[in-house]
Amino acid sequence: MEARVVRAVQKRQVLFLCVFLGVSWAGAEQLRYFVEEETERGTFLANLANDLGLGVGELSARGPRIVSDQNMRFLLLDPLTGHLRLNEKLDREELCGPTEPCVLPFQLLLEKPLQIFRAELWVRDINDHSPVFLDREITLKILESTTTGAAFLLESAQDSDVGTNNLRNYTISPNAYFHITVHDSGEGIIYPELVLDRVLDREEVPELTLTLTALDGGSPARSGTALVRILVLDINDNIPEFVQSLYKVQVPENSPVGSLVVTVSARDLDTGSNGEIVYAFFYATERILKTFRINPTSGNLHLKAALNYEEMQTYTLTIQAKDGGGLSGKCTVMVQVTDINDNPPELLMSSFTSPIKENSPETVVAVFRIRDRDSGNNAKTVCSIPDDLPFVLKPSVENYYTLVTESPLDREKRVEYNITITVTDMGTPRLKTQHNITVLVSDVNDNAPAFTQASYTLRVRENNSPALHIGTVSATDTDAGANAQVTYSLLPPADPHVPLASLVSINADNGHLFALRSLDYEALRAFEFRVGAADRGSPPLSSQALVRVLVEDDNDNAPFVLYPLQNTSAPCTELLPRAAEPGYLVTKVVAVDGDAGQNAWLSYQLLKATEPGLFGVWAHNGEVRTARPLSERDAARHRLLVLVKDNGQPPLSASVTLHVLLVDGFSQPHLPPPEAEAEAAAAAPADALTVYLVVALASVSSLFLFSVLVFVAVRLCGRGGAARAGRCSVPEGPFPGHLVDVSGTGTLSHSYQYQVCLTGDSGTSEFKFLKPIIPNLASQSIGREVEEYPSYRNDSSF
Repeated sequence: MEARVVRAVQKRQVLFLCVFLGVSWAGAEQLRYFVEEETERGTFLANLANDLGLGVGELSARGPRIVSDQNMRFLLLDPLTGHLRLNEKLDREELCGPTEPCVLPFQLLLEKPLQIFRAELWVRDINDHSPVFLDREITLKILESTTTGAAFLLESAQDSDVGTNNLRNYTISPNAYFHITVHDSGEGIIYPELVLDRVLDREEVPELTLTLTALDGGSPARSGTALVRILVLDINDNIPEFVQSLYKVQVPENSPVGSLVVTVSARDLDTGSNGEIVYAFFYATERILKTFRINPTSGNLHLKAALNYEEMQTYTLTIQAKDGGGLSGKCTVMVQVTDINDNPPELLMSSFTSPIKENSPETVVAVFRIRDRDSGNNAKTVCSIPDDLPFVLKPSVENYYTLVTESPLDREKRVEYNITITVTDMGTPRLKTQHNITVLVSDVNDNAPAFTQASYTLRVRENNSPALHIGTVSATDTDAGANAQVTYSLLPPADPHVPLASLVSINADNGHLFALRSLDYEALRAFEFRVGAADRGSPPLSSQALVRVLVEDDNDNAPFVLYPLQNTSAPCTELLPRAAEPGYLVTKVVAVDGDAGQNAWLSYQLLKATEPGLFGVWAHNGEVRTARPLSERDAARHRLLVLVKDNGQPPLSASVTLHVLLVDGFSQPHLPPPEAEAEAAAAAPADALTVYLVVALASVSSLFLFSVLVFVAVRLCGRGGAARAGRCSVPEGPFPGHLVDVSGTGTLSHSYQYQVCLTGDSGTSEFKFLKPIIPNLASQSIGREVEEYPSYRNDSSF
């Protein structure tokens, strides 16, 4: 039982093996189609989709293509229907000559995916050629002593058809002396022989004329004729005989024209003219007559034209040796052409794809086939490309190769590749062919725009005109086309309180930045924002850059005098004791400038004075001091005009008028003008003068107190505005020796804030004229000034 099961399993395995081998052989069979020559163009041959077991839509989608070695477009494939049709009339004799069968190989190439099917087109012969004799008249010289049964070889006719349509029989016109026998040379060629049936008698019949007819095997049969003229001669009983009946020789295809191929030799035992031999071609085609020539006396066979192994490999020649008596013999010369490496390899491109998208995976760039018309090692080829390219060659069947990308390509590194495909055969010497192709790499949007700077600092002077070009941002994109076209835009500010839309705008095409309105340095000294650069790819890529705009100061603010106040109805009078020494500090002109930098550096100058040599103004701080000791002759009242000028270009200035009253002491009442005193002396008694002086002094004190309060209110309003703007001005560097700044815009040696306050702890009113922003520096500066000018300590006006 177990043995039967084992035998059944073994039989089943053998059956499966046979079925598998049968399917493999069936898949390896070539497609074969038949057509008769001279068939009309457009004739339907087959449906390739059915033969390959493919649907019509599937065949069209796979990209079918017909390829042939002969580069002849004798077939036409409709990819939509799969119909294979004849593209032109075929002449079998022109395509294949005497070769039978006439087979035209071709390949069916499917590109997606790559698959190749071998196929053959068999061209069947039709009887479209009649037998033809090269010589329309054949002359035979026959001795009258020739015995019956003697055979005389006649010239064979030629028929370009093959198979059953080729030459099949010969006939001779009816006569009493001869009949025809047909012989086969063993190489597919038949030739006629004229056989003597009756002894000739020259005296009775000196000459005979017969008609030789050649018939082919077609249906209907075709024929050709030639005249056979028989001359009866006297007895010549020896015929020429060749030393060899068959000569075989090998000749390289590159042998020069005129070179010796072989020498044939025959001998005749007769003497005289009957022993003189002449050599000639007995049976020769047109190709043989164009390729070879024979010396009629020496028997030397020479080349008449160049040989080509790829066109013809073997020539069979029949050479006749004829003596002077008309007798002849024959021999056969077989010339074998040997191949040399004289044909470089050929590259036949089937498909080529360019451009290739960058970053793509492995992509088929080209499909091509290699062909070499030589044979043996001369036809073996090696295909290669340079090693430094990101491409690789992959061999396929039937000498097909595919050129594919080895790795993804990057257009930004290289835009195109010039690939040289080199094909070298294995012959001696080696021949090679180079084929150049250019593969372009198309762009994809894989690079974001990059700004030339991570941040930009732009400077614009205040009071600019609207729509002023203040700078440019620039970004580049290494992609190409729309992927490299950059568009600029303003990004929303991080601080929503910054009115960016009303400050600047940007040109979306070139990145030019414009100030939309006039800027004021005193209101806005700097602001920053971000700009974006986006390309026009799909999807678009973008990047950002920071832009900081610094507003530069312009000299658009004239100096403003804080003290003494100029907008009061009553002038402020400074009291100067007559006992003051030279250098005594009378007062100090305090001014500020809303600008910055050198536009806020102030200098002071005394323009006019009631007594020019009595007072002097320090240019760097506005201090008004006595220049000499006072005398009794000096007037009691003095009027000083002080000019305050900044250092801008052009400079702006302001003037202030000071009133100085000379007193014997600070308790002395205010003195009226001289003209008023004269009027008072005439109108009132002397005791009323004291009352007037007291009233005047009280008025001056009240006016001074009111001025101080107004000053405090102005400064508090200014400080509150500065705090709301969030700005604090600190000098950026030292000032020149003769000019100082106050909070960036004053006349002291350091930055100060002016503050007037009433100290509640002391119970007394105190006027704090100077308060430093940096306490240490301010205290040091004030200390130096107090030490230098002791009058600071005793000056009641500060």
